[in-house]
Amino acid sequence: MNNLELLRIKKDIESNVGQRVRLKSNRGRRKIIEREGILEKTYPNIFVVRIDENTDSERRVSYSYTDVLTETVEVTVFDKNGDIKIECVS
Repeated sequence: MNNLELLRIKKDIESNVGQRVRLKSNRGRRKIIEREGILEKTYPNIFVVRIDENTDSERRVSYSYTDVLTETVEVTVFDKNGDIKIECVS
């Protein structure tokens, strides 16, 4: 893995904390899951997204920056107008 690319992905994600994101994750065997939520927090090896669902309970999911690098998950960040701002895919 390229450490510079991993650092770039981490900085891109850190700079968008609090923004609305769309996650498209590949769960294997042709299972692709799409979710939308708010990029809530970043940590040294993972980032956390609060998922928007119509239930009473809050749900959070976490992914590693390596997941983005290996294209296991695709993160698309939206600006306040709903337009795509950045796509964190190598």
